[in-house]
Amino acid sequence: MKSAPSAAAASAEPLAEHVYRELRKAIVRCEFEPGTRLRVEELTRRLGASSSPVREALNRLAEQGMVRTLENRGFRVAQLTAEGVEDLVRVRLLVECEALRDSIAHGDDAWEAGVVAAAHSLGLVERRLGEGPRALDDDWSARHRAFHLSLYAGCTSEILRGLVDVLFDRAEHYRRWTAKHRQAPRRKHDEHQKLMAVALARDADKASELLRRHIARTSQLVTSVLNGDPPEWVQ
Repeated sequence: MKSAPSAAAASAEPLAEHVYRELRKAIVRCEFEPGTRLRVEELTRRLGASSSPVREALNRLAEQGMVRTLENRGFRVAQLTAEGVEDLVRVRLLVECEALRDSIAHGDDAWEAGVVAAAHSLGLVERRLGEGPRALDDDWSARHRAFHLSLYAGCTSEILRGLVDVLFDRAEHYRRWTAKHRQAPRRKHDEHQKLMAVALARDADKASELLRRHIARTSQLVTSVLNGDPPEWVQ
């Protein structure tokens, strides 16, 4: 992560928003280990910003559950726990399945084209990486995120889309940490292709069921790694 915002980034968004997004990205990518103390003075140097936007970013991330506030002791990166995964998955299923159903019901031609383009882009980087590790590749992660969010882009609720965005990054934090500690990779290409196909076929029931399975598999893998017991199907 750059120590100071670039001219392009500064002109594209307010400094406070840039600081928030950079810090959120750093946490998601596990540049700070779970439980790490986040010192405002160190972050101001790292991000090239004053303490005000850094504190604002930390408070926003605390509201989203990615950071924990300590009474009179500042901030820490949230711990990753099996209980936290279970709770997160429960909310993701409620929010993302509803957002997907709404997208399927209201998505137009542009939505379909966006889903196809995002799936194709993800497939390209997967072919480039071959059998190598993907989960910790930043390009793959960005395209993977773009594909999932493209599925919800047709949703008519701005609130739902905002919740999906935050929940996906919270899940991504778990996924990236898990990828650093598991023994073998999980291949999700077929799951993504099937999800795309049923969404474009406007089969909301089947798409929701595939999404539930997709999220559940991730939850199972994360929980198993947290418990030190990788499941057989990822070995």
